[in-house]
Amino acid sequence: MTSAISVRPLTLKQYLSATSELDTRYELFNGTLVEMPPESDENNDIAKRLLIALLKYFPVELIAYKDTEIEVSGQRVSCRIPDLLVHSEASKAAIAGTKRATITHDMPPPLLVIEVVSPGQTNRDRDYRYKHTEYMARGIAEYWIIGAT
Repeated sequence: MTSAISVRPLTLKQYLSATSELDTRYELFNGTLVEMPPESDENNDIAKRLLIALLKYFPVELIAYKDTEIEVSGQRVSCRIPDLLVHSEASKAAIAGTKRATITHDMPPPLLVIEVVSPGQTNRDRDYRYKHTEYMARGIAEYWIIGAT
């Protein structure tokens, strides 16, 4: 289960600053810092299998595995961390040399974003409804939703 921990809406800059030294993963959703629980073994295995499959078609430098954030639009600023993404040459170039792999609104979008859905209605709503809309509005051409059994 995820839990929100911020009281007032954060900006992207505040989010990046607040989470830069933390071991726990957080996403920013509508200005609220939301703790992301650890993935299940099944979800991690699915993501790893997808990573291996993607390596047959894309150079490793263009693939990000649970470590690149994407600023998306919502009621307030939001920043998502997909399970996998495939960069475009332009999105990879835009984050080259940055301290943190965060694709902001002023940067080109990646080619593909992949989310492995965790069990539960909240997770299904987030991945099938909210993220789908956010990624489409962000101009990401492909969004794959992989449902765990």
